[in-house]
Amino acid sequence: MSSIISFIGWHDSGKTTLATQVVAELKKLGYRVGVIKSSSDAGIEFDTPGTDTYKHRHAGADSVMIVAPDQMVLQTKNRGLSLRTLAHRYFPDVDIIVGEGFKTARQVAKIEVFKDLDQRLRDEVSGVIAVATDLPGVVADYVFRLDEAREIALFIEKRFLRQKGEAEVA
Repeated sequence: MSSIISFIGWHDSGKTTLATQVVAELKKLGYRVGVIKSSSDAGIEFDTPGTDTYKHRHAGADSVMIVAPDQMVLQTKNRGLSLRTLAHRYFPDVDIIVGEGFKTARQVAKIEVFKDLDQRLRDEVSGVIAVATDLPGVVADYVFRLDEAREIALFIEKRFLRQKGEAEVA
């Protein structure tokens, strides 16, 4: 089973920017990385009207997958599966899964990203193992700056990838 680390924070906190930079650093280190992004927006359209997959979905198919020589895309209804279930069901061949969002996910280690002290989530959610911020004087077990993607990737490697099976969740 792959380890999961999720970047959490409010909208415009910098979590997407930081998470994508950390993914790039983990790839440089040679790891296979999966990403699962949470969105609070319902009704998002990922398909183009007139395409075959669009026609199948609008005909009532519960799930539609398109498979090309170099990639595949699955569209299915959200059945409220947990981040851990999604990760293990759809990402069996990766070393680490990076989540974005999933503040309330249980048994998932989280890195909290914030730019303002009013954005802190640490006391409202479980599993926060580190914070990333440019604010001075922030106290936590592990504090990283928003420009320290490499250092965060090395932290993730040490904590979750070098010692498989010994990953800690706060």
